[in-house]
Amino acid sequence: MTEGNFVDYVKIYAESGKGGKGSVHLHREKYITKGGPDGGDGGRGGHVILRGNENLWTLVTFKFKKHFKAGHGEHGSKSRSTGSDGQDVYLDVPLGTVVKDSETLEILFEITEHGEERILAEGGMGGRGNWHFKTSTNQTPRYAQPGIPGQEVEVILELKVLADVGLVGFPNAGKSTLLSVITSAKPKIADYEFTTLKPNLGIVEYRDFQSFVMADIPGIIEGAAEGKGLGHYFLRHIERNATLLFLIPADSDDIAKEYQILLDELRRYNPELLDKERLVAISKSDMLDQELIDEMTQELDKDLKGIPYMFISSVAQQGIRELKDKLWTMLNN
Repeated sequence: MTEGNFVDYVKIYAESGKGGKGSVHLHREKYITKGGPDGGDGGRGGHVILRGNENLWTLVTFKFKKHFKAGHGEHGSKSRSTGSDGQDVYLDVPLGTVVKDSETLEILFEITEHGEERILAEGGMGGRGNWHFKTSTNQTPRYAQPGIPGQEVEVILELKVLADVGLVGFPNAGKSTLLSVITSAKPKIADYEFTTLKPNLGIVEYRDFQSFVMADIPGIIEGAAEGKGLGHYFLRHIERNATLLFLIPADSDDIAKEYQILLDELRRYNPELLDKERLVAISKSDMLDQELIDEMTQELDKDLKGIPYMFISSVAQQGIRELKDKLWTMLNN
């Protein structure tokens, strides 16, 4: 999947079908001149339905087509024949899709399971035929119900990536490099900031054919919680991750301070993010000798206050297996 095809925010318009009219028909055949009312009911209008699909990772299918209209119900006919229902329209969306009202921004529902179906716009009911209205005082009613109009809705579809582990860090911290080493993903990698503009997902293969999903979230900048840069678009993907892996380069001026800045951005965006399990990985550790690692360990034990951490190097493949073991343990606690 190319970076330009990752779409995680779209606004769409949906219109369900209107119900068919009930029939005003009086039964007539040879030798039966006054057979009474037998007008059938109108068919239901078609629904517009959202359906979860685990094989989709993006909302790119809605990038160019944003208007969807279901079929109208057919009218009732003689012999109490009910009209056909209007054709439903199914819209497949990736798991983790949040549906919001476009005006109030109220969350209407979320799609989180494969095959889960939720009606976005409900089709109008068909009108009842005249045979429903026959009474002892009105043997031949010459009226029937019209069909109920369909619904028109305009909603926002917002994707929050579903992953087990979310990589959190400043731009150029080495997140994409780690993802390329630990999974089979092929993210764009370069030595300048903001190489990653869209989340990348990769499957981490573990022992005994087990696996978990890791997401490389675009780099956070200070002020992201207030929407600085593309803060809100980046941070919302972290909400779905079970475990947060903070990646801080070994050549950072102050590792503990950088960790606190990242933590503060998450806190200001959504305090519930701090309830997730956290692990700090010091990347690019192949630049350090053992004496420097021992010295940094003493500082980190004091500054990180019980948060687990480890030294890794994606390029030199140092500590990668231990990192997988630790993440697997955290995910399965």
